[in-house]
Amino acid sequence: MKQVKTTPDVLKHQIKDAIAKAIETYRKDYPNEKSYFSRKRVLTFEKMVNLLLSMQGGSLNKELYDAGIDVTASAFVQQRNKLSWTIFEDVFENFNAQCNDVKKYKGYRVFAIDGTCVNMARNPKSDSFMQNASNPNGYNQLHVNPLYDVLNKTYQHCIIQPQPQMDEVGCLAFFLSWYDFKEKTLIVADRGYESYNTFAHFLEHPNVDFLIRVKQDRGAMREIEKLPMTELDVDVSMTITTTQTKADKENGYILVQTRKNENKVYSDKTRAGRFDFPTPYPMKFRVVRILLDTGEYETLATSLPRNFTPAEIKELYHARWGIETSFRELKYGIGLVNLHGKKDDFLKQEIYSAITMMNFCNRIVNEIVIQQKQENIHEYKVNMKMAMYLCRQFFRTKNADGKKLIKDISKYVEPVRPGRRDTRNIKAKSFVGFVYRVSA
Repeated sequence: MKQVKTTPDVLKHQIKDAIAKAIETYRKDYPNEKSYFSRKRVLTFEKMVNLLLSMQGGSLNKELYDAGIDVTASAFVQQRNKLSWTIFEDVFENFNAQCNDVKKYKGYRVFAIDGTCVNMARNPKSDSFMQNASNPNGYNQLHVNPLYDVLNKTYQHCIIQPQPQMDEVGCLAFFLSWYDFKEKTLIVADRGYESYNTFAHFLEHPNVDFLIRVKQDRGAMREIEKLPMTELDVDVSMTITTTQTKADKENGYILVQTRKNENKVYSDKTRAGRFDFPTPYPMKFRVVRILLDTGEYETLATSLPRNFTPAEIKELYHARWGIETSFRELKYGIGLVNLHGKKDDFLKQEIYSAITMMNFCNRIVNEIVIQQKQENIHEYKVNMKMAMYLCRQFFRTKNADGKKLIKDISKYVEPVRPGRRDTRNIKAKSFVGFVYRVSA
């Protein structure tokens, strides 16, 4: 099969086709809801989906005006209420299925997994409402758990949960059990994802390897805690059990305490984990400990073969930071901090719209080559905020010129400054109220 060259026009056709397929599937699956968009209206099914995909951070009235749609904000909300958020999930998955993200490392697709919170308007009746000692009045958040391709800079799969029900490790297990990874795949994760159960899930999928940062001092896995605090690259093996028989103890099996009896009421102090496989379960993986420039050690557990050196493993783990910068671009470049609804389902519509549009923008930017001048001190890259704005306008504008889009994006560049470091300043951020939107 001949490979189609990736251009803005091709990508625009692919995303439009993904929208059409998602709408067709929804109408087949829910025939009783066809009447929702059967009457002749300004806001058709297709126009609603396209509008939500291309919306930015302004008020609803401004968004409608910029899109050239002469209806009230109230009419938009009424039509939006007829749309299931699953349509936008289907658009996201359909678009990914049509695109060929080609960058790999030693034949591996390299994914990072992490989670991020999206703030929304306060709504005590919602599943996303939560309270704590620092905020007794409560607030609303959804937790977004994506698989992110760090080489191609695209989101591949995503699960959205109400923040009170957040389960990042469970989402990773779901990805491994639900999706068919046809290509060699590496999934990179930070601390918090490590567990015997997680490692077992990976070991059951021979086409998927893991690279996960693990604890190395107090609270570390038993076999890792025994290792000397120095640079190393060793294999560790153990056998996991969920029982405490005499034979288990004599054999030195590692006990994973689980809540085996569903009818039993356990104390809140009972430490219980998950293990989804029959035991005893033999397990073996590789532990790589690296000395950082700061003088600290970083310990990584992996199932990668020995043809990956410790230096390569260090770089692959460092590439995980791409998902963190993508969250920033998603919120402040695409505009996911400025939402346009109070309902959880409305927010899910916007989250899937945002990551779809993010993929659309990055796939276009991936094709752009910035000419580096010898007299420049720094290497230059595309200014992503401006690129996202231009790609959105291209998506929204009928008969837009793809070649002109490439030229326009190439005009807006910024210097790359490698090695810059700053203390990570984590601040709690609240939802941006509907009446506090800029006019620009």
